[in-house]
Amino acid sequence: MRLSALDWWVIIGYGTFVLSVGLYFARKAGNQSEDFFLGGRSMPWWLLGTSMVATTFSTDTPNLVTDLVRTGGVSQNWIWWAFAITGMCTVFFYAQLWRRSGILTDVGFYEIRYSGRPAAFLRGFRAVYLGVFFNVMIMATVTLAAIKIGGVLLGASKYQVVLVAASVTALYSATAGFWGVVVTDLLLFAVAMAGSLAAAYYAVSQPEVGGLVGLFTHPALEGKLSLLPDFSDWHTATAVFIIPVAVQWWSTWYPGAEPGGGGYIAQRMLAAKDESHALKATLWFNIAHYALRPWPWIIVALASLIIYPSLDSIQAAFPHIDPSIVRHDLAYPAMLVFLPSGILGMVVASLAAAYMSTISTHLNWGASYIVDDFYRRFFAPDRDARHYVTVGRIATVGLIVLAGALSLWLENALQAFQILLQIGAGTGLVFLLRWFWWRINVWSELSAMLISFLVAFYFQFVHGALGFAPMDGSLQLVVGVLVTTIGWVTVTFLTPPVDAETLTSFHKLIRPMGSGWKGAGLGLEADPDMPGPSAAFLAWFLGCVVIYGAVFATGYTLYGQVGLAVTCSIVAGLAAIGLLKTFPRIRLN
Repeated sequence: MRLSALDWWVIIGYGTFVLSVGLYFARKAGNQSEDFFLGGRSMPWWLLGTSMVATTFSTDTPNLVTDLVRTGGVSQNWIWWAFAITGMCTVFFYAQLWRRSGILTDVGFYEIRYSGRPAAFLRGFRAVYLGVFFNVMIMATVTLAAIKIGGVLLGASKYQVVLVAASVTALYSATAGFWGVVVTDLLLFAVAMAGSLAAAYYAVSQPEVGGLVGLFTHPALEGKLSLLPDFSDWHTATAVFIIPVAVQWWSTWYPGAEPGGGGYIAQRMLAAKDESHALKATLWFNIAHYALRPWPWIIVALASLIIYPSLDSIQAAFPHIDPSIVRHDLAYPAMLVFLPSGILGMVVASLAAAYMSTISTHLNWGASYIVDDFYRRFFAPDRDARHYVTVGRIATVGLIVLAGALSLWLENALQAFQILLQIGAGTGLVFLLRWFWWRINVWSELSAMLISFLVAFYFQFVHGALGFAPMDGSLQLVVGVLVTTIGWVTVTFLTPPVDAETLTSFHKLIRPMGSGWKGAGLGLEADPDMPGPSAAFLAWFLGCVVIYGAVFATGYTLYGQVGLAVTCSIVAGLAAIGLLKTFPRIRLN
């Protein structure tokens, strides 16, 4: 596959614009750490929400969806659709609390909620654990997708892709800072959406597919189109739907869908103008992420089952691709070879946009941990502001080097997704409760992280070595959640609570809703002027109905099932009206 001159001009035009934005914001990014990492806390909801959407739309996202659809059908997407429940919970219970905290990074939370050396240790440990280990794993997955796309469309080796993509993005991220990242995300989202729609259009236009009617009636798609799993197959339904909806969303920490918010999602809430903008930004993100974007990827994935029915057919079509990375997720870039000149350039630019958006966000976010929560907190607390920005730029380069090296080891996007899920299994409940229950302490969080990691390590490296039969991934998740939850709850009651001064200070700053602080015996009552939990619970439920109603309505419309499409649209519309009426009871400003 070779790009035409027109394709290259489109890509060059996009690249020139992005780098121009980076240079424009370079001076503004270099003033203070708060400017470089949070844009001066002055950003509007629509810009921040779109940036969240752009960041979660990476090169590995359509590849992951393609892998899921090809191996298990459309209903397999419930393993990530279930995280919409987490997202809506964050919108109505946590977004305003994050903005109210006034911290620079979400791990700065530990030293306003807990106290003493254990809190400082947890802050530093979590900064390295998330900012380096988890962050590098995510960026490696994204870079792996870029390797596969570059191999299919450009004939480039994985080393060439890593070198070029990582170098350009690291240079841009280190120069532009948070303002540059967020502003370019606005364009990246538009380009990426246009590219995914174009890919879907030309996928169904192939003669072998025969349009939407031919696609959805083709024998190769038999058993792949249902939006819900077959509940007569209890094993599959449990793994794909029941566990994600009943357990996974609240129990598992996963980047971008953290229970209670965290990571780059929290970074954007902290950068909002005020609490209202933080809430609306997160709401827009969840609606766009789950309800607006998935179907173009799903259509391409379904069409790929007709064009490339097996891994052998993909390998035969692209014999120059390293066989070690020929997995079902490679089918998405393989479908892009049918795009005409010019359009192909736009789609390649959109995938480059998706790559840069995600990687630049993770670099800026990870560097903020390394600088503010590790380097400044423990090694250089009194240096001038420009020094910390310089260290942040050095950390940015270091992170992308590690991610590039790891990407050369991974094989497919689903592999990393499952590893991250297992490592975070069981920790989610701590992150949900720590704002609203006084008894949670620093040992609760440390034990949850340690136990979940040890359980994941056991299943990855020890279980099989001991001669035990392989355990299903969903069962591993449940076991991990159960063991971790029992462990951290036991540790919580065996260790002393946080001291009264810290609890009182945190309650005064955050003003959490509900009665979870009464048991502290410190007279910490919910503020009567603050919204109560009933409106938040109602909004949470209605928000989930809006998202899932829209997902089902779009699917049934594409399938040509008009009655079901209209019904789902009405349900989603009524839920949206109810949500708008509930909104004033939640927002503070």
